[in-house]
Amino acid sequence: MFLDEPTSAVDPENRREFWERLFDLCNAGKTILVSTHYMDEAERCHALAILENGIKRADGSPEKLMEDMDAQVVEIENDSGDMRAVKTSLLALPEVVSAAQLGSRLRVLINRQIEDPISFLEQHLDTAYQLESVRPSLEDVFVTVTGRHDQGGQDEVD
Repeated sequence: MFLDEPTSAVDPENRREFWERLFDLCNAGKTILVSTHYMDEAERCHALAILENGIKRADGSPEKLMEDMDAQVVEIENDSGDMRAVKTSLLALPEVVSAAQLGSRLRVLINRQIEDPISFLEQHLDTAYQLESVRPSLEDVFVTVTGRHDQGGQDEVD
């Protein structure tokens, strides 16, 4: 069975029920291919591939992709801080792969080559923030494996 974004515009309760029915079909021996832009749904799958412009950038189980991700994830929190300014300053560092604001938190992906990402970030913050290493998500994996290629679908030549 091929499904293209089957739960787009579906409420959370019905999405859950839909996925339960898909698992029932899998348990009955059916093979299901799903395309989705919802990373929480992709995490439910047994195996997945991340595509960019028709080119496979990564594949494997969600757990394996998160484990092998080429970045570490740190969340920064400070209720009184200007997280937009912090994000801008951190994105200027070559060791920072990505930063995304989630409410009063900033989710920062740091190159895996940095041994102690929390100490690294503390050196670049001018105020005291709460920093915590957290589990990668599939969205983090997606960000680390896509977007570094030209728009024509071919890898850039260094």
